[in-house]
Amino acid sequence: MTEDLRTEAEPLVIVRQDGALLRITLNRPRAINALTRRMAELVRAAIRGAAETPGVTAIWLDGAGDRGFCGGGDVKAMSSDGLTGALAFLAAEYRADLATARSELPVIGVMDGITMGGGIGLTGHSALRIVTERSRLAMPETRIGIVPDVGGHLLLSRAPGRLGEMLAISSGSMGAGDALMLGFADHFVPSDRLADLAERIAAGEDPEGAARAIAAESLDGSTGAAPVVETPVLDARVWFDPIADAALGRADRAGADGVLADPVGAAERLLRGLETSEHPRARALGAEVRELCPTSVAVTLAQLARTRRDGLGLAEVLADDYRVLGRLLARPDFAEGVRAQLIDKDGDPRWAPDSIEGLDRAEIARILAPHAEGEDPLDLD
Repeated sequence: MTEDLRTEAEPLVIVRQDGALLRITLNRPRAINALTRRMAELVRAAIRGAAETPGVTAIWLDGAGDRGFCGGGDVKAMSSDGLTGALAFLAAEYRADLATARSELPVIGVMDGITMGGGIGLTGHSALRIVTERSRLAMPETRIGIVPDVGGHLLLSRAPGRLGEMLAISSGSMGAGDALMLGFADHFVPSDRLADLAERIAAGEDPEGAARAIAAESLDGSTGAAPVVETPVLDARVWFDPIADAALGRADRAGADGVLADPVGAAERLLRGLETSEHPRARALGAEVRELCPTSVAVTLAQLARTRRDGLGLAEVLADDYRVLGRLLARPDFAEGVRAQLIDKDGDPRWAPDSIEGLDRAEIARILAPHAEGEDPLDLD
Protein backbone atom coordinates (compact mmCIF):
# COMPACT_ATOMS: atom_id res chain seq x y z
CA MET A 1 0.00 0.00 0.00
CA THR A 2 1.17 3.51 -0.80
CA GLU A 3 1.22 6.02 2.05
CA ASP A 4 1.21 9.79 1.49
CA LEU A 5 3.75 11.44 3.77
CA ARG A 6 2.56 14.99 2.92
CA THR A 7 -0.95 16.33 3.07
CA GLU A 8 -1.09 19.79 1.46
CA ALA A 9 -3.13 20.22 -1.72
CA GLU A 10 -1.10 20.17 -4.92
CA PRO A 11 2.30 19.89 -3.24
CA LEU A 12 5.33 20.96 -5.27
CA VAL A 13 7.01 17.65 -4.42
CA ILE A 14 5.10 14.49 -3.55
CA VAL A 15 6.87 12.16 -1.13
CA ARG A 16 5.34 8.79 -0.30
CA GLN A 17 6.42 5.37 0.83
CA ASP A 18 5.63 2.37 -1.36
CA GLY A 19 6.89 -0.77 0.34
CA ALA A 20 10.69 -0.66 0.34
CA LEU A 21 10.68 2.34 -1.97
CA LEU A 22 10.50 6.02 -1.04
CA ARG A 23 9.01 7.78 -4.07
CA ILE A 24 9.82 11.46 -4.66
CA THR A 25 7.89 13.10 -7.50
CA LEU A 26 8.42 16.64 -8.80
CA ASN A 27 4.91 18.02 -9.17
CA ARG A 28 4.72 20.98 -11.55
CA PRO A 29 3.67 19.09 -14.70
CA ARG A 30 2.40 22.16 -16.55
CA ALA A 31 5.91 23.66 -16.27
CA ILE A 32 7.64 20.32 -17.06
CA ASN A 33 8.40 20.23 -13.33
CA ALA A 34 10.73 23.23 -13.49
CA LEU A 35 12.62 23.47 -10.22
CA THR A 36 12.06 26.17 -7.64
CA ARG A 37 14.13 26.78 -4.55
CA ARG A 38 11.43 25.23 -2.37
CA MET A 39 11.28 22.12 -4.55
CA ALA A 40 15.04 21.64 -4.27
CA GLU A 41 14.84 21.99 -0.50
CA LEU A 42 12.03 19.43 -0.31
CA VAL A 43 13.90 16.91 -2.47
CA ARG A 44 17.04 17.26 -0.37
CA ALA A 45 15.13 16.85 2.88
CA ALA A 46 13.31 13.77 1.59
CA ILE A 47 16.52 12.13 0.42
CA ARG A 48 18.39 12.88 3.62
CA GLY A 49 15.51 11.56 5.71
CA ALA A 50 14.95 8.40 3.70
CA ALA A 51 17.50 6.32 5.59
CA GLU A 52 15.57 6.98 8.81
CA THR A 53 12.27 5.75 7.32
CA PRO A 54 11.57 2.18 8.51
CA GLY A 55 11.53 -0.39 5.72
CA VAL A 56 12.85 1.89 2.98
CA THR A 57 15.85 0.54 1.06
CA ALA A 58 15.83 2.71 -2.10
CA ILE A 59 14.61 6.07 -3.43
CA TRP A 60 12.70 6.61 -6.68
CA LEU A 61 12.96 10.12 -8.16
CA ASP A 62 10.63 11.03 -11.04
CA GLY A 63 8.37 13.78 -12.37
CA ALA A 64 4.61 14.20 -12.70
CA GLY A 65 2.91 14.41 -16.08
CA ASP A 66 3.82 12.95 -19.44
CA ARG A 67 6.13 15.64 -20.82
CA GLY A 68 9.26 14.94 -18.87
CA PHE A 69 11.08 14.55 -15.59
CA CYS A 70 12.26 18.16 -15.32
CA GLY A 71 12.80 20.97 -17.82
CA GLY A 72 15.46 22.54 -15.60
CA GLY A 73 15.48 25.32 -13.06
CA ASP A 74 12.75 27.94 -13.20
CA VAL A 75 15.05 30.49 -14.86
CA LYS A 76 12.26 32.99 -15.53
CA ALA A 77 11.68 33.24 -11.80
CA MET A 78 15.41 33.23 -11.14
CA SER A 79 16.04 36.08 -13.58
CA SER A 80 13.37 38.24 -11.95
CA ASP A 81 14.41 37.51 -8.36
CA GLY A 82 17.64 39.51 -8.30
CA LEU A 83 21.16 38.17 -7.88
CA THR A 84 20.73 37.40 -4.18
CA GLY A 85 17.61 35.36 -4.85
CA ALA A 86 19.22 33.59 -7.81
CA LEU A 87 22.22 32.59 -5.71
CA ALA A 88 19.94 31.30 -2.96
CA PHE A 89 18.18 29.14 -5.54
CA LEU A 90 21.47 27.81 -6.89
CA ALA A 91 22.70 26.95 -3.40
CA ALA A 92 19.52 24.99 -2.65
CA GLU A 93 19.63 23.27 -6.04
CA TYR A 94 23.28 22.26 -5.73
CA ARG A 95 22.73 20.89 -2.21
CA ALA A 96 19.93 18.71 -3.58
CA ASP A 97 22.19 17.52 -6.41
CA LEU A 98 24.89 16.53 -3.93
CA ALA A 99 22.31 14.81 -1.72
CA THR A 100 21.36 12.47 -4.56
CA ALA A 101 25.01 11.52 -5.03
CA ARG A 102 25.78 11.06 -1.35
CA SER A 103 22.53 9.38 -0.32
CA GLU A 104 22.93 6.46 2.07
CA LEU A 105 20.25 4.67 0.05
CA PRO A 106 20.49 4.24 -3.73
CA VAL A 107 18.61 6.91 -5.68
CA ILE A 108 16.97 5.75 -8.91
CA GLY A 109 16.78 8.80 -11.19
CA VAL A 110 14.08 8.34 -13.84
CA MET A 111 14.83 10.56 -16.87
CA ASP A 112 11.64 9.82 -18.76
CA GLY A 113 10.88 12.54 -21.33
CA ILE A 114 12.50 15.98 -21.19
CA THR A 115 15.37 16.15 -18.69
CA MET A 116 17.39 19.33 -18.94
CA GLY A 117 19.73 21.43 -16.83
CA GLY A 118 18.57 21.11 -13.24
CA GLY A 119 16.85 17.84 -14.10
CA ILE A 120 20.21 16.35 -15.02
CA GLY A 121 21.65 17.74 -11.80
CA LEU A 122 19.15 15.73 -9.75
CA THR A 123 19.39 12.48 -11.71
CA GLY A 124 22.77 12.49 -13.45
CA HIS A 125 24.72 11.92 -10.23
CA SER A 126 22.35 9.34 -8.73
CA ALA A 127 23.20 5.68 -8.12
CA LEU A 128 20.98 4.31 -10.89
CA ARG A 129 20.06 6.45 -13.90
CA ILE A 130 17.18 5.30 -16.10
CA VAL A 131 16.32 6.51 -19.61
CA THR A 132 13.38 5.55 -21.82
CA GLU A 133 12.50 5.82 -25.49
CA ARG A 134 11.02 9.23 -24.67
CA SER A 135 14.13 10.65 -23.00
CA ARG A 136 15.60 13.89 -24.30
CA LEU A 137 18.55 15.15 -22.28
CA ALA A 138 20.27 18.51 -22.68
CA MET A 139 22.38 21.13 -20.97
CA PRO A 140 20.98 24.20 -22.78
CA GLU A 141 22.71 26.93 -20.79
CA THR A 142 24.72 28.62 -23.56
CA ARG A 143 21.34 29.58 -25.07
CA ILE A 144 20.58 31.81 -22.09
CA GLY A 145 23.94 33.38 -21.34
CA ILE A 146 25.28 31.01 -18.67
CA VAL A 147 27.16 27.68 -18.75
CA PRO A 148 26.34 24.08 -17.81
CA ASP A 149 26.12 23.88 -14.03
CA VAL A 150 24.59 21.42 -11.49
CA GLY A 151 27.78 19.38 -11.91
CA GLY A 152 27.17 19.09 -15.64
CA HIS A 153 30.80 19.82 -16.44
CA LEU A 154 31.75 16.70 -14.49
CA LEU A 155 29.48 14.51 -16.64
CA LEU A 156 30.52 16.28 -19.84
CA SER A 157 34.21 15.92 -19.01
CA ARG A 158 33.78 12.14 -18.83
CA ALA A 159 32.07 11.81 -22.22
CA PRO A 160 34.08 10.02 -24.93
CA GLY A 161 36.62 12.13 -26.81
CA ARG A 162 35.63 15.78 -27.13
CA LEU A 163 31.88 15.23 -27.14
CA GLY A 164 31.60 17.09 -23.84
CA GLU A 165 32.83 20.22 -25.57
CA MET A 166 30.48 19.68 -28.50
CA LEU A 167 27.40 19.35 -26.31
CA ALA A 168 28.39 22.15 -23.95
CA ILE A 169 29.09 24.88 -26.49
CA SER A 170 26.08 24.05 -28.67
CA SER A 171 23.49 23.34 -25.95
CA GLY A 172 23.12 20.02 -27.74
CA SER A 173 20.62 17.34 -26.81
CA MET A 174 20.67 13.54 -26.83
CA GLY A 175 18.29 10.64 -26.76
CA ALA A 176 18.48 7.45 -24.74
CA GLY A 177 21.13 5.75 -26.87
CA ASP A 178 23.58 8.62 -26.62
CA ALA A 179 22.82 9.15 -22.93
CA LEU A 180 23.89 5.56 -22.29
CA MET A 181 27.00 5.75 -24.45
CA LEU A 182 28.13 9.13 -23.12
CA GLY A 183 27.81 8.16 -19.44
CA PHE A 184 24.72 10.15 -18.53
CA ALA A 185 22.57 7.04 -17.94
CA ASP A 186 22.97 3.42 -16.86
CA HIS A 187 19.97 1.49 -18.18
CA PHE A 188 17.26 1.74 -20.82
CA VAL A 189 13.79 0.82 -19.59
CA PRO A 190 10.74 1.29 -21.86
CA SER A 191 8.36 3.86 -20.43
CA ASP A 192 5.62 1.26 -20.15
CA ARG A 193 7.90 -0.88 -17.95
CA LEU A 194 8.73 1.83 -15.40
CA ALA A 195 5.83 0.81 -13.19
CA ASP A 196 7.08 -2.78 -13.32
CA LEU A 197 10.56 -1.66 -12.27
CA ALA A 198 9.20 0.41 -9.38
CA GLU A 199 7.00 -2.48 -8.25
CA ARG A 200 9.94 -4.88 -8.19
CA ILE A 201 12.07 -2.50 -6.14
CA ALA A 202 9.17 -1.74 -3.80
CA ALA A 203 8.84 -5.51 -3.24
CA GLY A 204 12.46 -5.64 -2.11
CA GLU A 205 14.42 -6.53 -5.27
CA ASP A 206 17.88 -5.07 -5.70
CA PRO A 207 17.45 -1.93 -7.88
CA GLU A 208 20.44 -2.64 -10.09
CA GLY A 209 19.43 -6.25 -10.66
CA ALA A 210 15.81 -5.36 -11.40
CA ALA A 211 16.81 -2.61 -13.84
CA ARG A 212 19.35 -4.83 -15.55
CA ALA A 213 16.77 -7.60 -16.00
CA ILE A 214 14.16 -5.32 -17.55
CA ALA A 215 16.76 -3.59 -19.70
CA ALA A 216 18.00 -6.96 -21.01
CA GLU A 217 14.48 -8.08 -21.83
CA SER A 218 13.83 -4.83 -23.68
CA LEU A 219 17.07 -4.77 -25.63
CA ASP A 220 16.86 -8.39 -26.77
CA GLY A 221 13.35 -7.82 -28.09
CA SER A 222 11.62 -10.33 -25.83
CA THR A 223 9.06 -7.71 -24.80
CA GLY A 224 8.55 -6.35 -28.29
CA ALA A 225 10.25 -3.07 -27.43
CA ALA A 226 12.60 -1.70 -30.08
CA PRO A 227 16.27 -1.62 -29.01
CA VAL A 228 17.82 1.78 -28.46
CA VAL A 229 20.55 2.04 -31.07
CA GLU A 230 20.49 5.63 -32.36
CA THR A 231 23.65 7.47 -31.29
CA PRO A 232 24.02 10.55 -33.51
CA VAL A 233 26.04 12.42 -30.88
CA LEU A 234 28.49 9.54 -30.43
CA ASP A 235 28.78 9.17 -34.19
CA ALA A 236 29.91 12.80 -34.45
CA ARG A 237 33.27 11.87 -32.90
CA VAL A 238 34.47 10.89 -36.37
CA TRP A 239 34.50 14.51 -37.53
CA PHE A 240 34.33 16.56 -34.33
CA ASP A 241 37.23 15.07 -32.37
CA PRO A 242 39.91 15.89 -34.98
CA ILE A 243 38.66 19.47 -35.24
CA ALA A 244 38.53 19.89 -31.47
CA ASP A 245 41.93 18.30 -30.90
CA ALA A 246 43.52 20.59 -33.50
CA ALA A 247 41.92 23.65 -31.91
CA LEU A 248 42.17 22.79 -28.22
CA GLY A 249 45.01 20.30 -27.98
CA ARG A 250 44.56 16.77 -26.79
CA ALA A 251 42.25 16.14 -23.83
CA ASP A 252 45.16 15.89 -21.38
CA ARG A 253 46.88 18.24 -18.94
CA ALA A 254 48.89 20.04 -21.60
CA GLY A 255 45.80 20.65 -23.70
CA ALA A 256 43.84 21.84 -20.67
CA ASP A 257 46.59 24.24 -19.69
CA GLY A 258 46.49 25.74 -23.17
CA VAL A 259 42.72 26.28 -23.05
CA LEU A 260 42.86 27.78 -19.56
CA ALA A 261 45.67 30.12 -20.57
CA ASP A 262 43.54 31.61 -23.35
CA PRO A 263 39.90 30.46 -23.44
CA VAL A 264 39.01 33.10 -26.02
CA GLY A 265 41.74 31.93 -28.39
CA ALA A 266 40.62 28.33 -27.88
CA ALA A 267 37.03 29.25 -28.73
CA GLU A 268 38.15 31.20 -31.80
CA ARG A 269 40.22 28.27 -33.09
CA LEU A 270 37.43 25.77 -32.50
CA LEU A 271 34.84 27.90 -34.25
CA ARG A 272 37.19 28.55 -37.16
CA GLY A 273 37.88 24.83 -37.45
CA LEU A 274 34.17 24.07 -37.60
CA GLU A 275 33.38 26.80 -40.12
CA THR A 276 36.19 25.86 -42.51
CA SER A 277 35.69 22.10 -42.29
CA GLU A 278 34.81 20.08 -45.37
CA HIS A 279 32.25 18.19 -43.30
CA PRO A 280 28.74 19.69 -43.64
CA ARG A 281 27.75 18.76 -40.10
CA ALA A 282 30.77 20.62 -38.75
CA ARG A 283 29.86 23.76 -40.67
CA ALA A 284 26.26 23.47 -39.48
CA LEU A 285 27.48 23.17 -35.88
CA GLY A 286 29.64 26.24 -36.36
CA ALA A 287 26.60 28.18 -37.54
CA GLU A 288 24.63 27.01 -34.48
CA VAL A 289 27.37 28.10 -32.09
CA ARG A 290 27.45 31.54 -33.72
CA GLU A 291 23.88 32.05 -32.49
CA LEU A 292 24.72 31.24 -28.87
CA CYS A 293 26.26 33.41 -26.16
CA PRO A 294 29.94 34.01 -27.00
CA THR A 295 30.94 34.56 -23.36
CA SER A 296 29.26 31.28 -22.39
CA VAL A 297 31.11 29.37 -25.11
CA ALA A 298 34.55 30.53 -23.97
CA VAL A 299 33.82 30.07 -20.26
CA THR A 300 32.43 26.55 -20.65
CA LEU A 301 35.50 25.44 -22.61
CA ALA A 302 37.65 26.64 -19.71
CA GLN A 303 35.42 24.99 -17.09
CA LEU A 304 35.61 21.66 -18.89
CA ALA A 305 39.38 21.92 -19.21
CA ARG A 306 39.80 22.68 -15.51
CA THR A 307 37.49 19.88 -14.42
CA ARG A 308 39.47 17.36 -16.48
CA ARG A 309 42.91 18.69 -15.59
CA ASP A 310 42.37 18.86 -11.85
CA GLY A 311 40.24 15.70 -11.56
CA LEU A 312 37.53 17.61 -9.71
CA GLY A 313 34.82 15.72 -7.84
CA LEU A 314 31.15 16.67 -7.71
CA ALA A 315 31.36 18.91 -4.63
CA GLU A 316 34.30 20.79 -6.12
CA VAL A 317 32.54 21.22 -9.46
CA LEU A 318 29.40 22.49 -7.74
CA ALA A 319 31.47 25.02 -5.79
CA ASP A 320 33.06 26.08 -9.08
CA ASP A 321 29.62 26.34 -10.70
CA TYR A 322 28.35 28.58 -7.89
CA ARG A 323 31.24 31.03 -8.21
CA VAL A 324 31.15 31.25 -12.00
CA LEU A 325 27.34 31.31 -12.29
CA GLY A 326 27.17 34.12 -9.77
CA ARG A 327 29.30 36.24 -12.09
CA LEU A 328 27.48 35.25 -15.26
CA LEU A 329 24.04 35.87 -13.75
CA ALA A 330 25.06 39.46 -13.04
CA ARG A 331 25.89 40.09 -16.72
CA PRO A 332 23.27 41.41 -19.17
CA ASP A 333 23.54 38.30 -21.34
CA PHE A 334 21.59 36.18 -18.86
CA ALA A 335 18.58 38.51 -18.74
CA GLU A 336 18.74 38.86 -22.53
CA GLY A 337 18.90 35.11 -23.09
CA VAL A 338 15.92 34.52 -20.82
CA ARG A 339 14.00 37.26 -22.61
CA ALA A 340 14.71 35.90 -26.08
CA GLN A 341 14.17 32.22 -25.30
CA LEU A 342 11.54 32.15 -22.55
CA ILE A 343 9.69 35.47 -22.29
CA ASP A 344 9.35 37.12 -25.71
CA LYS A 345 10.40 33.85 -27.40
CA ASP A 346 11.68 35.66 -30.48
CA GLY A 347 14.84 33.54 -30.56
CA ASP A 348 16.92 36.62 -31.31
CA PRO A 349 19.11 37.43 -28.31
CA ARG A 350 21.41 40.45 -28.55
CA TRP A 351 24.57 39.25 -26.87
CA ALA A 352 27.17 41.66 -25.52
CA PRO A 353 29.63 41.19 -27.12
CA ASP A 354 27.95 39.51 -30.07
CA SER A 355 30.87 37.41 -31.34
CA ILE A 356 33.69 35.21 -30.08
CA GLU A 357 36.15 37.55 -31.75
CA GLY A 358 34.76 40.49 -29.76
CA LEU A 359 35.31 38.93 -26.34
CA ASP A 360 37.37 40.79 -23.77
CA ARG A 361 40.04 38.41 -22.48
CA ALA A 362 40.32 40.32 -19.21
CA GLU A 363 36.61 39.93 -18.54
CA ILE A 364 36.72 36.18 -19.24
CA ALA A 365 39.66 35.91 -16.84
CA ARG A 366 37.64 37.73 -14.14
CA ILE A 367 34.69 35.37 -14.61
CA LEU A 368 36.98 32.36 -14.19
CA ALA A 369 39.14 33.75 -11.36
CA PRO A 370 39.15 32.31 -7.83
CA HIS A 371 36.85 33.78 -5.20
CA ALA A 372 37.23 37.51 -4.81
CA GLU A 373 36.95 39.46 -1.58
CA GLY A 374 33.31 39.85 -0.65
CA GLU A 375 32.14 36.74 -2.51
CA ASP A 376 30.73 34.00 -0.30
CA PRO A 377 31.73 30.44 -1.30
CA LEU A 378 29.05 27.78 -1.59
CA ASP A 379 28.14 26.10 1.69
CA LEU A 380 27.11 22.54 0.81
CA ASP A 381 26.38 21.43 4.39
